[in-house]
Amino acid sequence: MSATQGAAAAPSQIPKQRVLVIDDSRIVRTTISRLIRKSFDVREEANGEAGWKAIASDPSVVVVFSDIQMPELDGFGLLERIRKSEDARIRGLPVIVISGDEDDATKKKAKAAGANDFITKTTDGTEILSRIDNLLNLVETKQQLEATQDTVAKKATHDPLTGAFTPHFLITEGGKHFAHARRHGGMLSVLAFRVDTYGEITEKVGKSVADQLLARIAKLVMGTLRAEDSMGRIADATFAVIFSGTSSQQALAFARRMHDQLEKAQVSYRDHVLKIRASIGLAALDVDAATSIEELMKLAAQRLQEAASRKAQQQIVSQDEVNFVRPATLPSDIDRAVQAIAQLNAEQLGEAAHEVLRRILPFVVAACRRLNIELPTAEIEQALKDRRK
Repeated sequence: MSATQGAAAAPSQIPKQRVLVIDDSRIVRTTISRLIRKSFDVREEANGEAGWKAIASDPSVVVVFSDIQMPELDGFGLLERIRKSEDARIRGLPVIVISGDEDDATKKKAKAAGANDFITKTTDGTEILSRIDNLLNLVETKQQLEATQDTVAKKATHDPLTGAFTPHFLITEGGKHFAHARRHGGMLSVLAFRVDTYGEITEKVGKSVADQLLARIAKLVMGTLRAEDSMGRIADATFAVIFSGTSSQQALAFARRMHDQLEKAQVSYRDHVLKIRASIGLAALDVDAATSIEELMKLAAQRLQEAASRKAQQQIVSQDEVNFVRPATLPSDIDRAVQAIAQLNAEQLGEAAHEVLRRILPFVVAACRRLNIELPTAEIEQALKDRRK
């Protein structure tokens, strides 16, 4: 067998990038296609709806030419779908509008809707190719810049304004705490809080002053944390705190103190009194089912949103409106027993596993019965009997 047999054949040529031309005039489509076909593969569609289906299904399309006045879906509707697409490839497609007799107002509307450029139906081939090349270069430069910014963001560990962790680094650190808590049967809580009046303060005294206040609030909260806790800035005026080895009730007590302190803070700038209002959401492993730190943080963020929504409706901010998970209160003797068990390392039961299960089984069975959870009680009891033999 020769050296080339069995190996994948090298491509004979690099495939052309595809340009999509959408216009209800066959003459216009044919004219533009003829002008650029030597440099690009061309696909033609006769209306906006067919054009949209082509965009969604054909990832080789790199530039779209579109008329404004078309049947089924006009150029404005097509632009709206492209720019609001959840697919980043589609959302970033360059769109060149084929301009006919439209007035300046129509062109401005198309520009505002997301059109990148305009050509007339009499533009020559050299000009069209130049426009396409310029747009593709701009797209490539933008993608490279976004990739660079993403890399830098992931390497950064601290938010430059507040000194809190960046979102990416907070998740990295939080993931370690979560894994440790799961491995050792420990506790972990996440508190999300937002300074609701940040936008109001920005309008009143400017972004610079609002940012200074936000930085002071962050430093105030971080100053009350332990070395093993982590705090990060996850949005403009939103933070998350990860409490290692902390139950939901302990985190709740911290949140209440922090909320009161922020609400009662007396802050003024020149002649302006700056009122601080905050919404808080809490999630914890001892009351929430979560398989990752991201899930736990998402729960806390959702409860934060619920708290903020209630405030927006009532326009009244009080401690009672802070949205928390409120775990059931246990009798003191049961609470002490459960906490003692929770502090143990479940993986170190060893030979004691049989005796532990035998003693707690009646409580587990009663709890499952109360919650209408089916438990193979007979099989477990039989396994325990067989173990004794």
